[in-house]
Amino acid sequence: MMTELKRVCVLGAGIVGMTTALMLKEKHAEVDVTVIADKFEQDTLSDVAAGIFRPSTSFKGPTPEITKQWLVDAYHHYKAIQDSKEAAEAGVQEVSGYVLSSKHPEVTKNQFLEGLLPVYRPADELELKICPGNWKYGAFFTTLVIESRYHLPWLRKKFEMLGGKIMKKTIDSFNDVNDYDLVMNCTGFGAKKLCLDHDLVPIRGQVFKVKAPWVKMFFYGDYDTYIIPGIDYVTLGGCRQYDSFKQEVDKYDSASIWERCVELLPNLESAEIVKEVAGLRPHRTPVRVEREAIVTSGGKHLQIVHQYGHGGYGVTTAPGTAKYAVKLAEDVLGGQRSKVHAKL
Repeated sequence: MMTELKRVCVLGAGIVGMTTALMLKEKHAEVDVTVIADKFEQDTLSDVAAGIFRPSTSFKGPTPEITKQWLVDAYHHYKAIQDSKEAAEAGVQEVSGYVLSSKHPEVTKNQFLEGLLPVYRPADELELKICPGNWKYGAFFTTLVIESRYHLPWLRKKFEMLGGKIMKKTIDSFNDVNDYDLVMNCTGFGAKKLCLDHDLVPIRGQVFKVKAPWVKMFFYGDYDTYIIPGIDYVTLGGCRQYDSFKQEVDKYDSASIWERCVELLPNLESAEIVKEVAGLRPHRTPVRVEREAIVTSGGKHLQIVHQYGHGGYGVTTAPGTAKYAVKLAEDVLGGQRSKVHAKL
C-alpha cells in the first residue's frame, strides 16, 4: 500500500491515457493524478475510431503470453461495463456481424478472438450470400463496440469524481514534467517526437461517419473494407497507409471507401454523410509498455512508464495495457529502483 502522497502525471488524454489515469486513481485514491494533454475528447485520435473490439492477428506485445493477457483483460473490462447500468453512458454495446473474403481464408480467422468471444464461428453457405459478391470464406462473431464519443467523457467524469485533475498544456520534453514522482507516457503518435522513437510509425486511416440507423450489424470485406454501426453513426472505412503522415482527407481514398462499402452493403447508397475524418494510427512493434528512468536537464532522476504504439487498436486494448502499466507504476511508487539512463 502506498501511504505517502505521490504525484503522478499521465501524458495524453486519448482512451489509453484516460483509462490508465482512472484505473490508477481507482486503485490508489491517495495518489495525486493529473492528466496533461493538448487535445481532449472529440479532438483526439480515439474519437475517429469505430471502436470495435477486433484486434489484428499481428498485434504484438513483448511476449505472446503478455499480448494474450492484455486482450483478455481488455475484453472482460469492457464486458463488465456493457453488463452494467452504466453501459449506455459509457458507450459500450454488443454487436454481431461478419468478416468476409473472396480470396484468403486467413482473413476470417483470429487467434485472439476465437477462444475469447461468446460466438466466433465459420459462416455457412447461405450467410456467404448475405452481401453481394463472390465470397468464399467468412466468419460470424459477436463482440463489443466502445464508442469514444461517449466513453471518453464518461472516463473523464469518473476520474474527476475521484479527485483526478485535468490540465490542458503542450508538453515538448520530459523536462516540462520533472516535478512529478512518475510520468505515465500515453502520448500515442506524439511519442515519436517526445521519445525520439524511430520504431513508432504512422499508419494513416480515413473513414466516413454516416447516418444509417437501419445498419445493425458490422461487415468486413477484402481490402480493408469495413462497415461498423455505432450509437449515432455508422463508420465506413477504410485504408491502412504505412508511413504516411498525411492528415487531410484524400478525395481518392474517399471515392474508393465509398465504392467498396456500397458494393458490400448496397443500401448505404442512401446514407447521409455526416463527416469524413482522417488520422494517423501510432504503430509500433512491439507495443511499448515498459519502465524507464531518465535524468532531466535539471539533474532530476525522472521515472517514466511508457504506454504507446497501439496502432489502430488503442480502443481495443487500452484496459489491458493500462492494467499492465498501472502494475509497473505501482512498482515505481512502491519504492523499487530502476536503472537510470542519462537523457535529454
